Amino acid sequence: MTGARKSRTNVIDDPTQTLQTFDLLDLQEYTQEKTYSSNASKDFHLFYAGRDDVHSVLKHVISRVSVSLYMNMFGYDDDELNDIIMKLILDPDVTVLVTLDKSQASGKHEKAILDADRKKGLAQFNSHVAIGQSATHQISHTKGFVADGRVGGEGSTNWSVSGEGTFIGGRKASGGPGYKAQNNTQTVFTDPDAVVRFQTELIAEHLAALKVGEGATAAAKRERQPQPA
Repeated sequence: MTGARKSRTNVIDDPTQTLQTFDLLDLQEYTQEKTYSSNASKDFHLFYAGRDDVHSVLKHVISRVSVSLYMNMFGYDDDELNDIIMKLILDPDVTVLVTLDKSQASGKHEKAILDADRKKGLAQFNSHVAIGQSATHQISHTKGFVADGRVGGEGSTNWSVSGEGTFIGGRKASGGPGYKAQNNTQTVFTDPDAVVRFQTELIAEHLAALKVGEGATAAAKRERQPQPA
C-alpha cells in the first residue's frame, strides 16, 4: 500500500475500540455481499483478496489490539498496517512479537519500511521484531497473527497491494485502472483451541528466527576474525 494515510477502519488512536467484544459479524461489511449467509460459522470466516476488502479486514482487527499481537508475515509491504504495528510496539501496555522473512526483508519497499521503523524506535524495534528463517533454515512463510489472544488470522495473503487486492471507492474494480489482486485467501477465526495453538506456533517461529539469526551473526564474526598462521 502506498503511503500510511489513515482510513475509517483504522481505529488505532481510539482506545475505546477493542477486541474484547469482537464478533465475526463485525467483519461482514467487508465482504462483497455485505452480509454472511444464514449458515455461516460463528468462529471462522474465509475472505478472498480482490473480491472482499481484505485490507479493511486486517485493519479492523489489528488496529483494535490492546493486549498482545503475535504475528509472522512473509511479504510485509503495507505502510498503513506497519504504522499500526509500530504504534503497538511503542505502547508499553501491549506485548508484540513480529516475525519477518529474511529474504523478503531485503526487498526495496520492505527495506524502506523497516529502516523507517528503526528510526522511530531502534531499541523497541530490536526487542519486538525478528527477521530470519525457519528452524530448518528455510523461508519463514507463515502469514498470520493472533490478536489479544482472542482473534486469529491466517491465509495466503501477503501484506501488499496485489496480495490484499486493490479496492477503488470501496468496491471491486476488476479490470479498472490500477487494479491488482492475486488469488489469495484470508481467514479470521475465534475458535479458542485454534487461537491458542496458533499463538504458540507463532511464538515458536519467532524464537526460531532469533536463533537462526544469532547463529548467522556468530558465523559471520568468526569468518571476519584473523586466521592463525
